[in-house]
Amino acid sequence: MRDLVPTLLIAVATIGFVPVLHVASPVLSLTVEVLVAIAIVLAVPTYAPLIAIFVLFFQNLFVSILSPLVSIPSDLDFIKGYNFLVCSVMWLTTFGLYVFGQRNQSAEIVRLMRWGVVTLAVVGLYFAIGFVQDGQPASVYLRNIVLPLFLFQLSLLTAATFEVRATPFLVTLAVVLIICGYVEFAFRDVWLAVTNGYTFWGFDELKATHSGVWEAQMRATGDVPVDLKDRFSFDFLNTPLLEGFGLSKILRIHGPNMSAISFGYGIAFFGLFLFSVGRPFLALAALPLLILCSVKGALITVLFVIAAWISTRLLGAVVTLVLGLLALMVFAVVAIRVGLQIGDYHVIGLMGGLNGFLEKPFGRGLGIGGNLSDSYFSIDWSAAQAAGTIDGAAESAIGVLIYQMGIAALVPLGFYFAMALKAWRLYASSGFLTQGLAGFGVMVVLLNGLFQEEALFAPPALGLMLSLTGLVIGSQIRMQTVVVRDAAVEQLTHYQAAT
Repeated sequence: MRDLVPTLLIAVATIGFVPVLHVASPVLSLTVEVLVAIAIVLAVPTYAPLIAIFVLFFQNLFVSILSPLVSIPSDLDFIKGYNFLVCSVMWLTTFGLYVFGQRNQSAEIVRLMRWGVVTLAVVGLYFAIGFVQDGQPASVYLRNIVLPLFLFQLSLLTAATFEVRATPFLVTLAVVLIICGYVEFAFRDVWLAVTNGYTFWGFDELKATHSGVWEAQMRATGDVPVDLKDRFSFDFLNTPLLEGFGLSKILRIHGPNMSAISFGYGIAFFGLFLFSVGRPFLALAALPLLILCSVKGALITVLFVIAAWISTRLLGAVVTLVLGLLALMVFAVVAIRVGLQIGDYHVIGLMGGLNGFLEKPFGRGLGIGGNLSDSYFSIDWSAAQAAGTIDGAAESAIGVLIYQMGIAALVPLGFYFAMALKAWRLYASSGFLTQGLAGFGVMVVLLNGLFQEEALFAPPALGLMLSLTGLVIGSQIRMQTVVVRDAAVEQLTHYQAAT
């Protein structure tokens, strides 16, 4: 608990004043943020993974509050990229210290880091291929793919070397997020006024209008938004399957990170985490917010992880893992079949990715295809629904990955799955629910990646789960290292006493 307040203060200071600094001088702002990120790793290394999680959730809140200082949408987009800069510099500094022997270098850590570096190298190769064709989307997809890996390695190396007391900070963060969610739901106009939400979302509207996003959405859905609240209004869980149940549209809540999907995944994660560390009533308080976010993937994550926890108690970890993987595969098959029948955009986008993979099994390069490509805005969704596919890939993270990287997409996906299995093995031995959350949570998010781009590319989804996975694996390795070292010291002491 003694580290809670300092961690919060440093986290706020790290990202809270970025908009002001950037408006004053982008060079000054970039320099300050790089130096701050390096200083955190050098001076208070155990805070680094926690600060990374904080900036991912709260940076956009500070950006929104100070958005009246920003003049054009491109500046706002640049400022929103500072959280990636901070996380990347903290990862790079930690990685550099590992290379020079200042972090745990046990055989297990070396093996995990080696596979992580191979994964980054493969992604980097496809980034280079895509960058020469279309640099801007290639750069964005590079950021989306490597950030979860950065968060995993930052957490892994830190927890393997130092004792990271993450629970008090994460519980506090969860409480703040829950409060923000309920305030936004109950006092929407006050929330928008206090956070300067109309200004913040106004920039987003300008960008969407100029890029053609709105035109594509209106052509696909037939909905024409009139004001900001119209943009927040969605059918419950955004699916036609529930239309016959009389469920009306709801106003989605977006939370301090100004994204309903990211906030939904964050609430799902923190609700499960709260339960795993013995805060069941706080966890229950988070559940209604999942409904108000109306994010299917987040709800699916909660249901599958809870089912895995219960099944482990009843049937054991091995049987649960086998049944759980079978359940995920059955769910995927059923969801694809139903999605094709109802013309679901995510499934259609996945089919486009699969067809593109068959055409070019070695891929095309990052940024070629996907929601960020120019071809996305020219998709005729009515024709795509009739055909059951599109020319390209969209709305599906795995569909986009296999379209862009081909068979090499198995490298990052395989790495994620391998780390999930490792966390699950720890859970099988210990019974600690947090380890089970890390293990099966990553697997469920990978499943969601079939039907949602944000599942793998939004940091509060896969990135947050992998950060926890790095913490639990690193902590276990550190404890094993301590036990081995203590045993060696004891053996040496006995030897010296005997001689």
